[in-house]
Amino acid sequence: MKYVVCVPDGCADEPVDALGGRTPLEVASMPNLAALAERGEVGRAAVIPAGMAPGSDVGNMSIFGYDPAEFHTGRAPIEAAALGLKLAPDELAYRCNLVTVGDDGTMVDFSGGHPSSEDAHKVVEALEEELGGDGIHFHPGVEYRHIMVAPADLLEAECVPPHDLSDKPSVLPTGPAAARLIDLQERSRAVLARFDIEANQIWLWGQGFQPQMPAFADQYGLDAALSSAVDLVRGLGVLTGIEVVDVEGMTAGYETDYGAQRETALDALADGADLFIIHVEATDEAGHAGDVHEKVRALERWDAEILAGLIPALDKLGPWRLLFLPDHATPLRLKTHTPDPVPYLLVDSAVDGDGGVYTEVAVAGAEPVPGHELMRRLVSVS
Repeated sequence: MKYVVCVPDGCADEPVDALGGRTPLEVASMPNLAALAERGEVGRAAVIPAGMAPGSDVGNMSIFGYDPAEFHTGRAPIEAAALGLKLAPDELAYRCNLVTVGDDGTMVDFSGGHPSSEDAHKVVEALEEELGGDGIHFHPGVEYRHIMVAPADLLEAECVPPHDLSDKPSVLPTGPAAARLIDLQERSRAVLARFDIEANQIWLWGQGFQPQMPAFADQYGLDAALSSAVDLVRGLGVLTGIEVVDVEGMTAGYETDYGAQRETALDALADGADLFIIHVEATDEAGHAGDVHEKVRALERWDAEILAGLIPALDKLGPWRLLFLPDHATPLRLKTHTPDPVPYLLVDSAVDGDGGVYTEVAVAGAEPVPGHELMRRLVSVS
């Protein structure tokens, strides 16, 4: 048996006026997904446990089959793992966005104009040189997403994720460690001003100590691999012993190579992997940007460039099961995540379903199941 988990990040949404009161999932032309839904089980999943912030860190941990209420310590330490950073017990990690904040304090762009990783790395090097020290260190990641390692005494702060503030007044950190964090953010302005990028300061958030998570193979008895352009998802792979596969042409933006990720998954499964996780960020990016066209387009590319070729190829490999599940909703209207349950789809190649439909509206009446339980259902481990 082969298993595939498809994660269209943040694809779930609310009715959109520009789409005639329908959601992107209702509007997008996705004949392959529709065919899978007809033969599979559709329902709603609570990928974000009650009381937890609706982020990709929490949602993807659920999808991987780990209860965030038990294992989640913060977003940044997961991303730090993707960079190969092993934190000491007295160290924690902060996510360090390169952002654009207006003169009036408005969060103009939480992604700082999407600088290239090459340009951003030069900025992070300068931040390390000028702001590093006394336990503070800056580590380059991808585009606008980076990591600051800090001493444990900087843990106690309430920090608002910058993507929750799009086009809104910035909300500075509060709490015992806030003064030092605010000082670093303010001092970063002089550093970023020397570079020809749109970002004009850093934004610190998502802090925590590195979590200790049991290996996926020990939990589920399967050899697993994944592809994602997002350090957060890659970090979960590192922390759980899931092989992280690099894919040429894979990006965290709209113009990622969907077909390359499909072929990478199929190659890995043919070479012996039992389970493969395909994560694509584009739907989430469109949600944050409030870009209706790009969100619909990203869903249609999922269907045409991944599912269309994936299913017949899986049939050739033998029996298979598939889980299609976003890590959270990113409504176009709000431009940020919500904790609302999202649609899930479970398909078994040997089982006929009952004619389901995969949209938010179609599953609205279903009782939500805990998101972290779906992995165990997918692989039939009791």
